Amino acid sequence: MNAELMALSDIDKLAPLFDQYMVFYGQPSDPERYKVYLIERLKNNEATVYLAFNEKLESVGFVLNYQTFSSVLLGRVVVLNDLFVVPAARQKGVAKALIECSVNLAKETGSVRVDLGTAKTNSNAQALYEQLGFEKDTEYFAYSFSV
Repeated sequence: MNAELMALSDIDKLAPLFDQYMVFYGQPSDPERYKVYLIERLKNNEATVYLAFNEKLESVGFVLNYQTFSSVLLGRVVVLNDLFVVPAARQKGVAKALIECSVNLAKETGSVRVDLGTAKTNSNAQALYEQLGFEKDTEYFAYSFSV
């Protein structure tokens, strides 16, 4: 398994995976719409994406990161926003390698931390995050306001 920084020219390797990710989260399959969204994020340097490949050089997973800032810590924060591994490649270290890409991105950019969120029901992901040293926030609640 190999994970590498994605170039815009790799969009056709990412788009089908992103579509599967969106379907996993209850969204309709719409590869072209998601491709447009991803191209915009990449062209505007708003996201950093790493792709994982198997021994046949097929894309089997991705991690998409955004960057923000923490005023309290006076520093940059990497947001591990989206992580997906195709079912056939799970339990083989792919997710761990992709998460390590996000942590390395944080180190390379001088960030103070990596933030992420996952579904309360996604116990496999929670176990992996905790195994890798991520800590569940017990100090703050997260809120959203849809517009």
